[in-house]
Amino acid sequence: MQRKILIIDDHDDLASALKNVFEKSGHQVKALETRAEAVCLDDIENFDLVITDLDGENLFCESNQNGNSADCLPHISSASLNLDEPIKAFKICATNFRRDEFDENELKNFVETILNYKIQFVDTTEFIQNLHEKIEFELPSTVSTMHAVLNYLMKRVEKLGVINPEQSNLFIALDEAFVNAVKHGNKFDANKLVRITADVSSKEARFTVEDEGEGFDVNAIPDPLDPTNLFKTSGRGVLFIYNIMDEVKYNERGNRLTMVKKSDNTEKV
Repeated sequence: MQRKILIIDDHDDLASALKNVFEKSGHQVKALETRAEAVCLDDIENFDLVITDLDGENLFCESNQNGNSADCLPHISSASLNLDEPIKAFKICATNFRRDEFDENELKNFVETILNYKIQFVDTTEFIQNLHEKIEFELPSTVSTMHAVLNYLMKRVEKLGVINPEQSNLFIALDEAFVNAVKHGNKFDANKLVRITADVSSKEARFTVEDEGEGFDVNAIPDPLDPTNLFKTSGRGVLFIYNIMDEVKYNERGNRLTMVKKSDNTEKV
């Protein structure tokens, strides 16, 4: 199936290579340089996949010609950032990915192709050391796609030195959060989205995972440390997340989880 793909890349870190790869596979690809150009497109909602890789002044553009913000593009407020440090935004959005003849492997291969190229040729250790980057994913609920995102984020924070991969259980916490969003939140319904954001710097990595499910009351989960619940699996994933992350917070509805992992290199006060 031919897919329609939009790439917004101000420094051509990804655009040319990905355009070549996807066009050779028979897909229709449009490449733009700025966020402003993208939000002015009349047919932006018709793209199956949107990939953005922007920095500096190209991050900030409030609305399209109709006065509505383009939801598939990164949302960054200049007021919330330290503009003295290098700032970057990267996003993969498949909000409008057509579900007719939906193929989980097709979506996974798209995501893996993009992320493998980024981690090898864009996210060099030297380049990202002093970088503050906001990474976003809006993807249909499939476990294999979540695994591709998880593997990328782990490599990303490892390169920054946020964690020591041989000593950290961050993989377990993120895996629990991602799978829970697909399995318990969206009930494996590929028509529902999982939204993942990672705000990463050398000091910490802040992750948010949101599904479109009904949510739950985290306080109602049986205490897995209670001997009467010894053989119940319910609640163990949440316990892992609380034990591994430095900060954990659920929204009132219970469908959005925010987790913070401080850098292993941060001096303890």
